[in-house]
Formats: sequence, structure tokens, C-alpha cells
Amino acid sequence: MKTDSEIYEIAKRTLHVEAEGILNLCKQIDNTFPRIILLILSLSGRVVITGIGKSAIIAQKIVATFNSTGTPAVFMHAADAIHGDLGMIQNNDVVICISKSGNTPEIKVLIPLLKQAGNTLIGMVGDVDSFLAKQADFILNTTVETEACPHNLAPTSSTTAQLAIGDALAVCLLESREFTSVDFARYHPGGSLGKRLYLKVGDLSTHNERPQVLPQAPIRDVLIEITKNRLGAVAVVEREIVVGIITDGDIRRMLEKHATIEGLKASDIMGASPKHIDQDELAVNALALLRKNNITQIIVSSNGKYAGIVHLHDLLKEGII
Repeated sequence: MKTDSEIYEIAKRTLHVEAEGILNLCKQIDNTFPRIILLILSLSGRVVITGIGKSAIIAQKIVATFNSTGTPAVFMHAADAIHGDLGMIQNNDVVICISKSGNTPEIKVLIPLLKQAGNTLIGMVGDVDSFLAKQADFILNTTVETEACPHNLAPTSSTTAQLAIGDALAVCLLESREFTSVDFARYHPGGSLGKRLYLKVGDLSTHNERPQVLPQAPIRDVLIEITKNRLGAVAVVEREIVVGIITDGDIRRMLEKHATIEGLKASDIMGASPKHIDQDELAVNALALLRKNNITQIIVSSNGKYAGIVHLHDLLKEGII
């Protein structure tokens, strides 16, 4: 059983070995890399990425990254490919084959079939003298000096190198396409990440009531309106324009200050010039305003007119945090 200090050192050694392997990739990138990027950018088809074993798992991750950043890609397991899945490859596709050794039996069977079909073959390989490297039209050299495994057997540094080169391809492609956060949102509509990029203030405020009172409304009406709509605030509106806001806090301060509420009107206790945001603004911008001003509600406007209220809880409910 290893001691705590020994485990600590093993963890650090593993990370150092893998980090060194990634840094060495910088020396192995040559003028082939931009040619591969230009080839993929000009494709009318997809990028088919294949591999066997741990390389197949890395291939699936690269496919996911490509698809989420605007480069159409599909995964094909090398073993399944030689048992029927080759049919998924179209004439205008390019194939990236990932293998550390470049000499596995499945790869040796698959490569001649790909060459026969005429698809451009990119080999992401850890041995530039291997069968895959010699057959590929382009080579992505992912050679590492040693695995992080103490026996130099378990794929660790080599799969990390493959993953890093895959990320480098994806980032080069997305920047070359001038892929923006708006584009990113189109491919990530679910979850909090997507919502931060596309959900608008109006999408939230339309689900709420629009609590409002006139400036001359008696405090009793203000209390009823706040209680009825459960947003913790009511807008003071005149001719569709917000002239103030009354929050739960304003009500508490009023009760502390006045012995009776008789004769008090909304305009007597409202906060003038309340913070507001246009309904077409992103919801994440509303959150920023709430945080900046240390408030929990914000007025929503449309063409300068009152359109509702968004509460901090509305944003938290949607995962906008």
C-alpha cells in the first residue's frame, strides 16, 4: 500500500510526463497541419474519425468536439468498419485514422479498403514508420517518448497527445470559420451553457405577471399587487412608462418610518429611476445588472415601455448563474 506522500509523487510524475508529451507535439507539427485544416474547410462531406481500443475512445471525443464547433464529423469503429460499417463513408468524406502503433491488424485490413475507395486518409499516428503512416495521405505525428504508466504499457501519454492534437484541429477550424458564441449557442441549445448564449430577458418576463400601480395608488393597492404577483416588487407606471418601483424592502422601510399608512401613495415610497433592461437583451446580462446593483428584480422594457419584471429566481431556475 502506497503512503500519502508516495501517491502525491506518482500523481505529479504522471502529470509531468503527460505535459512534456504534449509540449513535444509543438516540435512535431509541420506544414502538413495547415494543409489538413484547409482540406477539411473545403470539404463538402464530413470528417470520419476511426480507431481501435483507447484510440477509438479518443476518436469519439474528437468527433463530439468537431460537431459542437461547426465541423460535421462521425465516428466509425475500426473493427466494425471491416464488418459492414464502411458503408457510412461517402465519396466526399475525409478519414482520420487514429492509432499509436499504426500496425494493429484491424488497421492493416481497413487502410487498403479506404485507399481503394479513394477517400483522403489522414493518419494520427505515434510511429511515423508504421503501416498507417506510410499509407496515409497526411500524417499527424503524435509520437511520445514514454507513457506515464511505469511499465510504459497503458495508453496514457499517447492518448493525451491524440486528444490534444484533436483539440488543436478543432480550434484551428473554428477560428478559421470565424465561429462565434452565437454559432456555439446554435449547437448547444440545452443546458445552462446554451441558455447563457441565447436565452433573452423577454423569454423569462413573458411567463410572469406584470405587476403595476399608478403613482397616486394608495398603499393598500400596492400591498395587494405585490402579494398577488409574488415577484417581490411592483412597477409604478404612468402612460406605459415606468416612473418608479416599489419592493418588499421599500414596504418594510415605510412601516418603520410611518406610524400609519393612511394618506400615503405609491409615489411617496417608490424608488425613482429603477434599473431596467430591454426584453431583447440576453438573460445573462440581466444577471450581471442584478449582481452589479445588488438587487433581486429588474424592470423589463420594450421600446421604452413597461413589459414586465424579471426576478433573480427566474434566472436561477433556468440555470443562468
